[in-house]
Amino acid sequence: MSDEIHAMSLTALASALAARELSALEVMEATLARAEALQPVLNCFISLEAGRALEEAAAADAALARGDAPGPLHGVPIAHKDLFFRAGRVSTCGSRILRDFVPDHDSTALARLCRAGAITLGGLNMAEFATGPTGHNAHWGDCRNPWNPDHIPGGSSSGSGASVGARIAFGALGSDTGGSVRLPAACCGIVGLKPSEGLISRHGIMELSRTMDTVGPLCRTVRDVARMTRAMAGHDPRDGASVRRPVPDYEAGLGTALDGIRVGVPRDWFYDLATDEVRMLMEDSLEVLREAGAETVEVSLPDMQRLTDLANVVFPCEAAAIHEPWLSARPHDYQAQVRKRYEPGLRLPATRYVKALRARAGALREFTDAAFGRADVLHTPALPFPVPTRAETDVAAGDAMESTIAGISWCTRPANYLGVPALVIPCGFTGNGLPAAFQLMGPLFAEATLFRIGYAYQRETDWHTRVPATPRNPDAG
Repeated sequence: MSDEIHAMSLTALASALAARELSALEVMEATLARAEALQPVLNCFISLEAGRALEEAAAADAALARGDAPGPLHGVPIAHKDLFFRAGRVSTCGSRILRDFVPDHDSTALARLCRAGAITLGGLNMAEFATGPTGHNAHWGDCRNPWNPDHIPGGSSSGSGASVGARIAFGALGSDTGGSVRLPAACCGIVGLKPSEGLISRHGIMELSRTMDTVGPLCRTVRDVARMTRAMAGHDPRDGASVRRPVPDYEAGLGTALDGIRVGVPRDWFYDLATDEVRMLMEDSLEVLREAGAETVEVSLPDMQRLTDLANVVFPCEAAAIHEPWLSARPHDYQAQVRKRYEPGLRLPATRYVKALRARAGALREFTDAAFGRADVLHTPALPFPVPTRAETDVAAGDAMESTIAGISWCTRPANYLGVPALVIPCGFTGNGLPAAFQLMGPLFAEATLFRIGYAYQRETDWHTRVPATPRNPDAG
């Protein structure tokens, strides 16, 4: 029975639990057994709170037995990147500096998931302070890819991608400042959403870049992501960027035909680093969308390098503003790569930072006109080359640091500076046996359209149903 449980999607499991076809306790026992078996191989958890999770599962069963109405995530095991605060419980942020940090308030996003009935398994491994696209972490050990532990799981939400990809958690929370939800989703063969700026509250997370941080879900299917997104979305006065707008029922539009949908395909920038096999997989995925009724159109984009350059001013300035006290008092408690990425922000003039912020509105208008003037969404690779190995990307703060980080996040970083939504969906495997994925970008608050297209793709393909074989421990024997 445990194998059947692990194979279920989040929404299928929620339906089975609500119908009392399964008990939350038996699901949690199976989930914890899998987590404990795979933790020595994948290292995807920083804290696994088995006792608390079992108690909450028993309480969820008791609530149904009393006749209480189940929430949309009732009894579903999820997990969260270890920078989502929970009052009274440690949130390490993947760091040495906050190894024993206990916040006094809760993350709004995580609290809303719990109010919807989800049960958190614990805190997930991550790049230190959410800074790094690979999953390396000298403080807590590297997280590993469930398809092959020799390869990176993506970052910085590395444990989020690995735990869902390994069929442990049914959904996970991550944060995305330059691709940190989408890259782990792409590397681990699952679905990940970077939402529109202001859709999901960031209150109660460890900030990295306050104008580019977003909170997003990672799940096994597009429908799963749609459900988690609806549970978290909505105005929060404690987040100054949070918007007041109705939250759609994102699942309601799933399954409608793609007739009339225009998918934009750029032939520059996003494909500059793409390998031939990634290009072929992208074309295959576009053909599936065409067969489902969508039209594909080529689009020409504005200067994307300029957007990257502007983001590379905003990020270090905002990160340095947060970390300046620790950079001064405890510089050696940072990994060298993380410290090296923050330190330029201490030296950049305020005029450059202000100009980079002021340029965002104009850049968004220009990009929106170019990308979505003739198309409803933009289709790009998520990662422009096959998932690399941990050894290939273990560059620390050496000469290859900037090019390695830039290459991995080449396709994901623009969405954060612009604030637009982006959804990553698995679309096959490259020759090294690791997953590949495409990215759908849309105009602000076009999440429903992204979900509609992504769901149509998954209805015609089965990549999202593929499950990695039980991975071996590369460090054993």
